Amino acid sequence: MTASADLDLAYAGARAQAERVRNGTVHPRELVELYLRRIEALDPRLNAFRTVMSDRALAEAEGSDRRRGLLAGVPIAVKDDLAVAGEPTTYGSRSVGPPATADAEVVRRLRLAGAIPIGITNVPELMIFPWTASEANGITRNPWNPARTPGGSSGGSAAAVAAGMAAAATGSDGGGSIRIPAACCGLVGMKPSRGRIPSAGPDWLGLSTYGGLARTVSDSALLLDILRGSGHEDEHPARGSAGRYVDAADRDPGRLRIAVSRRLPPGLLGRVSAQQCEAHDRTGKLLATLGHDVEERHPAYGLAQLEFLQTWQRGIYEQSLQVPDRSQLERSSRQMAAGGRRLVPPRRRARLLARRPRTIARIRSLWDEIDVLVTPGLAKTAIAAEGAFGRSAPVAVDAAGRFTPFTPVFNLTGQPAVTLPAGVGDDGLPLSVQLIGAPGAEDVLYSLAGQIESAAPWVDRRPPMAAET
Repeated sequence: MTASADLDLAYAGARAQAERVRNGTVHPRELVELYLRRIEALDPRLNAFRTVMSDRALAEAEGSDRRRGLLAGVPIAVKDDLAVAGEPTTYGSRSVGPPATADAEVVRRLRLAGAIPIGITNVPELMIFPWTASEANGITRNPWNPARTPGGSSGGSAAAVAAGMAAAATGSDGGGSIRIPAACCGLVGMKPSRGRIPSAGPDWLGLSTYGGLARTVSDSALLLDILRGSGHEDEHPARGSAGRYVDAADRDPGRLRIAVSRRLPPGLLGRVSAQQCEAHDRTGKLLATLGHDVEERHPAYGLAQLEFLQTWQRGIYEQSLQVPDRSQLERSSRQMAAGGRRLVPPRRRARLLARRPRTIARIRSLWDEIDVLVTPGLAKTAIAAEGAFGRSAPVAVDAAGRFTPFTPVFNLTGQPAVTLPAGVGDDGLPLSVQLIGAPGAEDVLYSLAGQIESAAPWVDRRPPMAAET
């Protein structure tokens, strides 16, 4: 196979690769070997993977069960917050427990669909911040520009997919950790509704959920279908009122009521860059051209950002109690955990949870009058690769808020939200927008996202280093 053909296959997408495996034009081993070559060539510069499971992936590629299913023979990267049998789950920490005895349910479902886990991707310690750097594993870099971050905490997963080192990857999102890396790396990142995907670890008092990262809307929809249901090719992977998300992604959304907003939640400091504003404006104009009713409207955020911050810190503290040796935690992780313990004691924790339904009802009331809210994905394109790594917790929290003001509130409300590519800035880095739907309306988001992708396609847009293998 020529270098050009290799590159095209690496970027063909999970759905197309699985179809080629099922019809016999590609063998799973070819896909695994292709991605292993790309990892060997590119990952020394990107540091997306903590562990590459070369021998296991090659062995699994020979199994007959990897030649069927919705992800037949497709190599998938797994974020380091999901158990993979035989491997430790480190959460980006130097304190490591024993290898997992079984796959997490999400990983089991991917295998059932025929996927082949090829490696475990890097995260910041305890998945706290929106950059991916740790004392345990170093700095993970963005394939669009290695001096910039791929985002976090699913930064290793995003870097792997954007660089063509895996067809797709798992992620998790407790404050934007799927959507932020997708925005940084020119990918599609869906945070599903709270409760859509089974929990498999620390969920920060209900803020966090699992999902996936992919290059296209269709591949993202396929991943979510599998993660929420069956992975057998002869079954619908998701039964229910919404049907299959892959079908929704191909369906015209009809005429929708769409609100656009760049208003930051109160309590956050920062400024949305001119080019992110332009990308947001372009998207609003495109949606109007496509026949939707578009107007400027703003959620009633109130002090939701403060509620998120307190809940987040308490969740980090509770997660820190599960670390095998807390003395090995990084300084900022210890400070975040200590803040959660001191500032959010049990009574305040209980009050936060009791108040949450009122906060959710106030913010969600906007969706009684609209179908989708559109915000910028980030305040700016990807920041420096190290972010605020190594700085004190207050400095890091401030940097995170200025970079990612639009994502955390919707973890508090539990609504589905997806970030999409929206062009490239003058710095050569992806721009982005975020679509937020009503609870359970992933199908609406996928239909609208698919329409946007068709009208303003990004699939042929690849990082410059993609062809450097």
